[in-house]
Amino acid sequence: MSQNPHGNHAIRRIVLPSGRTIEVIRFNDVDAERRELHICPACGSELVQPMAWNETADGRWDLVLECPNCGRSESGRFSRTQVERLEDHLDEGLTEMIADLQRLTQANMAADVDRFVAALDCGLILPEDF
Repeated sequence: MSQNPHGNHAIRRIVLPSGRTIEVIRFNDVDAERRELHICPACGSELVQPMAWNETADGRWDLVLECPNCGRSESGRFSRTQVERLEDHLDEGLTEMIADLQRLTQANMAADVDRFVAALDCGLILPEDF
């Protein structure tokens, strides 16, 4: 595959079984390579998530992406770099969710303890309750 010096397309020569040679021109979309997959192009939501994925022979990924905000769904083939950036963003989101869960669990436990202590102080909990 030869590259154009300007880097905007590549030419690949393919020999068909009949012996004929054809040239396939592949245009590189630089903006598509820079696109952040977790951002919805329709509504701007940063909650786009992969619904299905499959690695291709050339190291790229076929993804089905869906925006939970506007319902937009998209299928496409994306570079390993784009998928790694999406994965990093998803990992950050998971870390934030786990931290929120831990804070919520701690707050709920503190509220349960406060209610239990208040019930003990009022004599509402007796040995027969256990």
